Amino acid sequence: MAWFVLIIAGLLEVVWAYSMKLSEGFSRPIPTLVTLVTMAASFALLSWSMRSLPLGTAYTVWTGIGAVGAFLVGILILGESASAMRMLAAVLILSGLVLMKLSSG
Repeated sequence: MAWFVLIIAGLLEVVWAYSMKLSEGFSRPIPTLVTLVTMAASFALLSWSMRSLPLGTAYTVWTGIGAVGAFLVGILILGESASAMRMLAAVLILSGLVLMKLSSG
């Protein structure tokens, strides 16, 4: 269950990162509210998952999901560059996440 909660926390990190972008420096009320609510929920779920997962594993997976998710949102929704180097970096991050999961059982 902790892994499921951690994945949801990571996905919420992607939502708050995207809504923060849409908030234009917190000058738009609705995206700002979405940012704050999803940020709080993401942190709460991360904290809950840390009850049974090691700190290093939980935090690394959470930030990894957020980083790769934000990267994909940037490419797919915001039209950011999908260069070979950026794609390789995302693959390396994903590889690290898999290794973290495998190492923690």
